[in-house]
Amino acid sequence: MCRMINSILAVTAAGGLSGVALASRSPSIEGVWQAVEITTTGPGAQRITPLQPNLSIFTAKHYSHIDIHSNAPRPVLTDAANASADELRQAWGPVVAEAGSYDLSEGSFVAHPVVSKNPAAMAKGSFTAYAFRVAGDTMWLTPQQDSRGAVTNPPTIKLTRVE
Repeated sequence: MCRMINSILAVTAAGGLSGVALASRSPSIEGVWQAVEITTTGPGAQRITPLQPNLSIFTAKHYSHIDIHSNAPRPVLTDAANASADELRQAWGPVVAEAGSYDLSEGSFVAHPVVSKNPAAMAKGSFTAYAFRVAGDTMWLTPQQDSRGAVTNPPTIKLTRVE
């Protein structure tokens, strides 16, 4: 489940167009996007909507995203300095944040994290490769492979352009 969640977050963060040839053939994914639906596969497959707050920003060569992976709103900490470990995990554990660069080719892109809440994602050589499709202001992303190998039962994330 953790691998799927990490893939989902990375999926929502990766993207963008680089190269003049691709820009002329494919709709641009540069801009600001929000994930609006996740469809999981394999045992317990489901369609998840609505999602907690999230935002992904794509430039010509870089991406940044932040997501909340939780089924419910996070509790507000009244005093973070004195909160218990469980309270801190409930409030901050579901937050996923990552930024980096990417490579794009027709129908797929590869994200290369530079900074991440998850230190393992910043290891030298880390990547996640995705299949993607864009139609107008809607984008679908599906992780295919990461630094650990093929993604088993990959989710598909549907995003809509907000800017």
